[in-house]
Amino acid sequence: MSVKSFAAKIFAKVIHNKTQKWVQNPIETQQNVFQNLIASADVTQFGKDHHFSKIKSFEDFAKQVPIRDYEELRPYVDRVVKGEEDILWKGKPIYFAKTSGTTSGAKYIPLTKESMPFHIEAARNAILGYIHETGKTAFVNGKMIFLQGSPILEEKNGIKLGRLSGIVAHFVPKYLQKNRMPSWETNCIEDWETKVDAIVEETFNENMTVISGIPSWVQMYFEKLEQKGNKPVGEIFKNFNLFIYGGVNYEPYRAKFENLIGRKVDSIELFPASEGFFAYQDSQKDKGMLLLLNSGIFYEFVKSDSFFTENPRRFTIGEVELNVNYVLIISTNAGLWAYNIGDTVQFTSLKPYRVIVSGRIKHYISAFGEHVIGKEVECALKEAMENYNIRINEFTVAPQIAPTTGLPYHEWFIEFENEPENLEDFALKIDNEMRKQNTYYDDLIVGKVLKTVVISKVSKNGFQDYMKSIGKLGGQNKIPRLSNDRKIANELKTE
Repeated sequence: MSVKSFAAKIFAKVIHNKTQKWVQNPIETQQNVFQNLIASADVTQFGKDHHFSKIKSFEDFAKQVPIRDYEELRPYVDRVVKGEEDILWKGKPIYFAKTSGTTSGAKYIPLTKESMPFHIEAARNAILGYIHETGKTAFVNGKMIFLQGSPILEEKNGIKLGRLSGIVAHFVPKYLQKNRMPSWETNCIEDWETKVDAIVEETFNENMTVISGIPSWVQMYFEKLEQKGNKPVGEIFKNFNLFIYGGVNYEPYRAKFENLIGRKVDSIELFPASEGFFAYQDSQKDKGMLLLLNSGIFYEFVKSDSFFTENPRRFTIGEVELNVNYVLIISTNAGLWAYNIGDTVQFTSLKPYRVIVSGRIKHYISAFGEHVIGKEVECALKEAMENYNIRINEFTVAPQIAPTTGLPYHEWFIEFENEPENLEDFALKIDNEMRKQNTYYDDLIVGKVLKTVVISKVSKNGFQDYMKSIGKLGGQNKIPRLSNDRKIANELKTE
């Protein structure tokens, strides 16, 4: 065992023991986070406007601070962007994470000196947790790659801004810098396809042991590696044994990845966002990701089926239930208050609190009252793929409300790696799996309001071409699993 491996095991144990202290006291931990946030921000403009000095309990907070999304919080954010101090949080942010807004262009998410360390620590602790559980450390002696956005930062009113992954690149610990790839110059390449080509050239002859990124974009990297080497990625990188990912569910990609790699590798799922690092997979045996309750974030949960009603009930961590779809609401030490990030989660465990990301509150299909969410379509596709032994590259689902003939239906756009022999049977399998999961959908099929799933094949690289056409190829961008309209569907139909 190398010195680095030995040190990693010791460090992993220390961090595990530290983590268990708050894991064992979740409700008290969240209460402490809540009180610290309120006390720290009562001098801010937001704190004054919402009477933080009078808030003594969560019930007070829920009465004083309504749930907001970015557009509703924007009047405060705009003042922060202009350079004003003490608006949402003490002083000024140290960075803005710039993300794509859905309704009004760019969004600027503040990162403060209090919040930034938790982004770094969470990613580190996910790896250390894996080491503690499995005892595997050999990978620390090899090269690691993190497919991410450019680290080149702009500046706005004295505050640096860029994509979160690019900002994080400035915080890589010294002990990882020698092992980390790609080079700084390659990481700064803006065009995604050019960047991936350069990464392939840089890494092809290296001892890559850890690879990390959003699955859809890592897939592009793997395909280019396989093409260059004319052999599976696992033979090119013989010591590659750990894949770290976030952003989308890995399961629809798993079969394709194992085919590209040529064998199974361990994986760690992360749940990071510009607004905070919320959870990471802490067990290779148990489903879900450990919700980080001691990271400067206070969590609230609203049942998704009541979210759009007037004054929906807001639950705290001690009130949540298993297998219920919740909209995730956060208040943070970066100055986001009762903020709806748009993600929905379900708890897979309450001791400790583990979650899966079940979808997006705005990404659903309910054109006929079926309330279909991302988790349901992903599970249905996974079951069908296992039965038919096929692999896919990407997919999305949209309603067809007004077909030229016959009943309306859900249209599944799938880019197959290898197609099933009978596409109609495969579609029926997906449909049956959907009906098992969603009683509303089942009722619509039984009642002949909808006909069964229709699959439309997308040509090779069709999804990549679509993302390129809208300027969102690579980085942290990803295809929505579900749309309640035909915007994406119509574009894919023209491919």
